[in-house]
Amino acid sequence: MSGYALITGGTSGIGLELARNFAKDGINLCLVARSEENLKEVSRKLTTQFDVEVLAVPMDLSKEDAPQRLHDFLKEKSIQVDYLINNAGVGSFGRLKDTSMEVEENLVKLNILALLRLTKLFVPEMVNRRYGYVLNISSMAAFLPGPIMANYYASKAYVLSLSEALHEELRGTGVNVSVLCPGPVKTGFQAAAGIKKQESYKALMMEAKKIADIGYVAMWKGKAVVFPGLLSQMLPKMYALIPRGILRKAVLSMQKE
Repeated sequence: MSGYALITGGTSGIGLELARNFAKDGINLCLVARSEENLKEVSRKLTTQFDVEVLAVPMDLSKEDAPQRLHDFLKEKSIQVDYLINNAGVGSFGRLKDTSMEVEENLVKLNILALLRLTKLFVPEMVNRRYGYVLNISSMAAFLPGPIMANYYASKAYVLSLSEALHEELRGTGVNVSVLCPGPVKTGFQAAAGIKKQESYKALMMEAKKIADIGYVAMWKGKAVVFPGLLSQMLPKMYALIPRGILRKAVLSMQKE
């Protein structure tokens, strides 16, 4: 049975560009996103352009039972997931004391719990087959405290830490876990989260395609942590040399309340 690439948040940004890379290599896709209309349009284009099967699953993965329902649905269709791309995520903007509890809880449910549940559901099956790849999408935010985006930065630190640990746990099993840590990305993510940044920050943004291409190649090479671009490679080393108090103030200064 030919394995599918399961990509969450696969209709835009990095997720869509990763879907194109898999499709270009002849790998069938299962795309999961909330918007059924966007899923249908993206699926149609990918099927036409690359002649692969694209299964579109409209689903809100922040719902507690969604990962299990997705797993059961794919099992009923005898679809084997060999590539798990945990890309779906949301952000929130504002001081934590002022933001909505519902917004912050939904962020944790999608950015952390859905990723954890999908990993727990699909990785053991990969291990049993002794083949599989997991690519989790984190961020340079994982290396920093994030005032005004505290919950989002913390969620990306979780994704980084979990991914690195799993990379070691699964060594020798035939399953590889990689985590992609891009800096600012030119997508609609910032607008959707209500994020405001200084113009100097916006100038550092990379194209989603370039980030996805680098992450895709690194995944096949079995790299644990992937830093797309020279800036992303340099920043963690720089952060380690700067006192945390200064880092906190620097991040705060980049935000526009």
